This record gives sequence, structure tokens and C-alpha cells, in this order.
Amino acid sequence: MAPGVSILRTVELRLVGIPLVRPFRTSFGVETEKRCILARVETDRSYGWAECVAGIDPGFSEEFNDGAWLVLRDFLVPALFAAGDVAAADLDAALSRVRGHPMAKATLVNAVLDAELRAESRSLASFLGADKDRVPCGVSVGIAPTTEELLDQVAGYLAEGYRRIKLKIEPGTDVERVAAVREAHPDVLLSVDGNAAYTLGDIDVFRALDEFDLLMVEQPLHHDDLVQHAKLQKLIRSSICLDESIRSAADASAALELGACRIINVKQGRVGGLLEARRVHDVARAQGAPVWCGGMLETGIGRAVNLALAAMPGFTLPGDTSASRRYFEEDLTEPFEMAPDGTMGVPSGPGIGVDPLPERLDACTLRVERIEKE
Repeated sequence: MAPGVSILRTVELRLVGIPLVRPFRTSFGVETEKRCILARVETDRSYGWAECVAGIDPGFSEEFNDGAWLVLRDFLVPALFAAGDVAAADLDAALSRVRGHPMAKATLVNAVLDAELRAESRSLASFLGADKDRVPCGVSVGIAPTTEELLDQVAGYLAEGYRRIKLKIEPGTDVERVAAVREAHPDVLLSVDGNAAYTLGDIDVFRALDEFDLLMVEQPLHHDDLVQHAKLQKLIRSSICLDESIRSAADASAALELGACRIINVKQGRVGGLLEARRVHDVARAQGAPVWCGGMLETGIGRAVNLALAAMPGFTLPGDTSASRRYFEEDLTEPFEMAPDGTMGVPSGPGIGVDPLPERLDACTLRVERIEKE
């Protein structure tokens, strides 16, 4: 058998639910719990874990937990079983007969890759070509009930050491809130995220936001519209960052060539997994565009993956790599802690470098299904 090749034997799907320490509100709605699918694969050489970033409903993405579970169980896992001996480099081709569903695909890609790297006693960061063992941490702040509460939250996060503040905004809850935060913290790296809630008709809002020396304006317009983003980028000084619009390396290349953005938020689950995320990084770096690692309220399984990704050389801006306690009283893994200097260590153990704590995993599990190769 060639180096790196494994025989996939079983896949276990597990739905878990963990309460958030604080409701997280965006223009899509309010989340009070992290509910996601975990996959554990077993090969002839090792095992691997991965977290699906799909959510409870098809709001942020057309993918959601129940749909991802079905696609994984009935289509993607059988496709990998049928592929026979597989290596990480072959995974995209093995899953290519299923169109779309990048979040579900990412779950299998990342789990098999984790197993392969564990078998080789090689860290994910090393595999990705990371050049850092610590990464700067940013934090995403949801839409608070009042400006005063928002200011309290931001002050608390800055006191903890976070190096970048990202404010979720929506029409009617934007300029005044951003102005208040900027006045209170004139030197902090500050960005805003519209989650596609705006149109070009809101140009006055974006010109007002230009006055606050923002690091970026993230995903202001519709997720499928690069042309309108290119028009907006020409009309404002602030750099546009695209998130939901970037679902592949091809999307990243097109967005940069069109001038639809200057910065890209790389979410590995959104683009189909770590292999495609690395390609997005390479495309952006070749075109001189900075990238950063976005977050999806991940548990420790997904957070370990994000830290390894954020350690790559093209990730030059602080990402959403917050500490475990930003979201959970108890994480599924040993908690990730941020140092007083606002950085977090990149896992260095084999594969993703972490495992779920068995008792904690059992306590959070809502459903389990094990799929065996026939």
C-alpha cells in the first residue's frame, strides 16, 4: 500500500449540543446553543475526528444538521467506502460525484486527513505548512440589546487581551454602535460584519462607516453577488472582506480579479475542507490579498483545526480564534486558553492534536449512528 493510503472501515456520526454562555445574535437570528455533527472515522491505521460547521437551520448556509447527516450517511460515506484505499489527496475526487454540500464533505475530508496524520505522527499544522506556533486572537461580538451593553462586552474582551474586535451589524443597528465603540477605543483593530444584510442602496451607511478607520467591512451584500460588491468597493475607502461569497478557490480568484474584495475570510468548512482551504490561501497569497480564519462557534474539535489553519503564512490578520470560554462553560475538549498577550497556541500533537473528553462527549450527545463498511 502506498504511503498515506488507508482503508476506511467505519464512520460514526454524532449530533452534540452545548449551551452558549451568551446568546449570539447576528442579522440571521439568535443562537443560544451550539448544535453540530461530529464525525469519527476508523481506518486500518488510525482514527480521526472532525466537526461539521453546518447549523441547526439553513440560515447562514443552505446546509443544516439534518440535511448534512442524511448526505453524509446516504451518499458521502458510501462514496468513500466505494473508493477503496484512499489518501487525503484523493478525497476531493472520491466525493466529486456529489454536487455541492461542502460542509458535509469537509467533515469527511478533515476526519480522514486527521486519521492519516495521526498514523504518521504528523501535526495538521505541519501538513498545512504553518510558520507560526501561536496565532493572534480576535473576537466576534454579536448584536447586543443596547449600545451600553455592547460597550461593556467590548471592554471586557479587550481586557482579556483580544487583538481585534469584530462587530456584527444590521440595518438600523450599525453606525451609532460602531461610532460608540470607536470613540471608546480609538486604537483597537475594529471591523464590522453585515452577514449579507445590506444593499447598494445603503451606500450612505458605508460612507459613514468609512469615518471609523475600520480594518474591513465583512460580507455587506448578498452572498451570491460579486458584481455588486465590486461596485461597492469602488465607492468606499474601507476594505471589503468576503465570507459567504467564497465557497472555493475559484470563487476567491474571481472575487479578487473583479475587485469585489481586498481581504478574504477563510472558513474551511464553507469551502469543503482543509484541502480546499489551503488552495484558497494559496490563491489569495499569490494575488497579494491577506486572509484570516473565520469562526463558526466551533467546539474544541473545530477550534483545533482553525488554529492550525490560522498558522499558515498568508493568514496575517487576527481571526475568530477565540478562547473556549468565549462560547462554552465546558468545551468538548480540554479548553483552549488565550495568553495575556492575545495569542493562542497551535496544537502540535499528531493530527488535529486534540480528542473529545469521553464523559463530556457522552453528556452532550443527542444522537449517534455508526456506519460500517460491508
